[in-house]
Amino acid sequence: MTLQTLDLPKQSTRQTMRRAAIPPLVPGDYLTRPEFERRYLAQPAIKKAELIEGIVYMPSPVRANTHGDPHFVVIGWLAQYQAATPGVRGSDNATLRLDLRNEPQPDVILRRSLYCNRA
Repeated sequence: MTLQTLDLPKQSTRQTMRRAAIPPLVPGDYLTRPEFERRYLAQPAIKKAELIEGIVYMPSPVRANTHGDPHFVVIGWLAQYQAATPGVRGSDNATLRLDLRNEPQPDVILRRSLYCNRA
């Protein structure tokens, strides 16, 4: 029996070794925000994960009728509010860095711009 090996480019081997050295992102883990981001970025197949008070949460997929449809209505309502209110910005499914223990990915973010004039 002969053992055959494939010669992989050095960059691919290094990338594989680097990914193998990073532990997987697991729900319930207690992590710092930098470690959370390192693990999250190493697993592109994960579509949504959040860090709340240092604990990793990975929600299950959502359904159209119980989440997607109401979400669409809320986005429309907030888009109208943003259009009518100077200095207000909105985002959909964006990661929000709050502090070193919290990095949620809320469905909708509505925030006041730093550059808006206060009345």
